[in-house]
Amino acid sequence: MKSTKFHLVFLTLLLPGIALRAFAERLSADTAITIPLGGNSWRTDKDTIGGNISNDGIVNWTNKNAEFVTYVRFAKPGRFKLSLTLKVPEGKSLLSVTALGRSHQVSVSGATLNDHYVGEWSVTDTGYVAIRIKGMTKTDGVYADITSIKLSGTAIDSHTAYVKNNDGDFFYWGRRGPSVHFGYLFPEKENIQWFYNEVTVPRGNDVLGSYFMACGFGEGYFGMQVNSPTERHILFSVWSPFNTDDPKAIPDSQKIVMLKKGPGVHTGEFGSEGSGGQSYLLYNWKAGNTYKFLISAKPDDHNHTVYTAWFFAPELGSWQLIASFSRPQTNNYLKHLHSFLENFDPEQGTITRKVFFNNEWIADENGKWTELNKAWFTIDNTGIKGYRMDYSGGIDGGYFYLKNCGFFNNYTIRNTIFERPLGGKIPDVALDKLP
Repeated sequence: MKSTKFHLVFLTLLLPGIALRAFAERLSADTAITIPLGGNSWRTDKDTIGGNISNDGIVNWTNKNAEFVTYVRFAKPGRFKLSLTLKVPEGKSLLSVTALGRSHQVSVSGATLNDHYVGEWSVTDTGYVAIRIKGMTKTDGVYADITSIKLSGTAIDSHTAYVKNNDGDFFYWGRRGPSVHFGYLFPEKENIQWFYNEVTVPRGNDVLGSYFMACGFGEGYFGMQVNSPTERHILFSVWSPFNTDDPKAIPDSQKIVMLKKGPGVHTGEFGSEGSGGQSYLLYNWKAGNTYKFLISAKPDDHNHTVYTAWFFAPELGSWQLIASFSRPQTNNYLKHLHSFLENFDPEQGTITRKVFFNNEWIADENGKWTELNKAWFTIDNTGIKGYRMDYSGGIDGGYFYLKNCGFFNNYTIRNTIFERPLGGKIPDVALDKLP
């Protein structure tokens, strides 16, 4: 290192500008990164056998129809050379690697992990590049076990975005994609008992694994999910004050108590991401329709707060009770109001989804309504670390919107504050007549 610095200073004194720039470019060309496939890749074909992505990368690859894609975001134009780190248990294989409209083929063999040079590509703009790997021929059962892709060249720098390692289980979180949030600005010193929001998922954005969370507060959340091709939930959950991911570990004195629930609503406990009381209604909500969500929080005289959630579907034309929970060791009204969009299925992390939030209102304990029209945009650790940058939020058509996943290129700066136009449309709900 000292020798490199000495010669660079020496050349600065002796070489003309053009020669020095050429030398600097050669140094930059040595910049290299290793992209672990376990956190950055997906199988793209419809077959489910003969090859899959594990934490170790591409494994059990026997199916000739299997194709795999890896996404990397380049922060500057330039060139990059690509190598695959792999082994072939038996025989030889011919692989094809495609990126930016160009393909290179490489013959690979060897039962121990080794780097195999594939080719060089040119990046003309910033943004995501899809690197696709396909098997052409093989002489034995497995095409290859591929652990990583190595890139080097002038297009690579410290801002090149990809999931770097599995510390903190980030292969899982990275493949899920970044979660995006709006925190609503309101006078938190007031006793806010009610929070109202309207949610519209545009047609084609009701992607499997999506949670469109409408009414978030300091102790829980309320929104709608796409749980399977045939099942959708209206989900309302409240965290226990006892900090654990195991609901069985919660002492009885700190358990969430279900007070009442609406017709057809399922209730129980949840874990893994904190623990507490959960309720959901099986409801086949439709993309393109606007749904209304209402939450209330009311402290009682015994150091408990009662949280209740209602849902309004235009197809039904009336407010539906989801559930009412009592949370112990709590004596407050609604705090930290927010909405978010997340993908909870890692296999769906390559698909973009978007949601609109509009006509947000709060009401105090006397039922006095105040419209909310300012919110700040935030992201989760997957975005904060720069592992994935396919996230955005802002104003679209006078509505707040959130968007994530799918490796789109334009992202929104974290903590940007947005202000939508005031609508003045007070919620059409009789608070004293709710079920």
